[in-house]
Amino acid sequence: MNFLLKAAFVTIGLGFATAAMAEDEYNTVPAGDAQYASCLKFSATQYEGGKAASPIKGQTKAEAWCTCMWNETPEDFKGSLGKFSETAKGKSTNKTCEKYADWGN
Repeated sequence: MNFLLKAAFVTIGLGFATAAMAEDEYNTVPAGDAQYASCLKFSATQYEGGKAASPIKGQTKAEAWCTCMWNETPEDFKGSLGKFSETAKGKSTNKTCEKYADWGN
């Protein structure tokens, strides 16, 4: 029983460490990126509270969500990140990015 309790604490601890590391996980979006700018505009029409602070230092919730979407789509993706988030394929990415930005529904 003692071993199971220790294993549970280790598992929980690793979960917290992984969540804390997620803040530094994504590449910075290049300045002037049109896809990212479009994503910010899209998020302003779809979500409320986008200007609120996210868990990511120096980023609003909209900026964190769009940074996540930009990083989570394939390198050769050229479409709208916002519209992608609404597709069947993009819904999983959207959930990940909503969590990353702390933008719960």
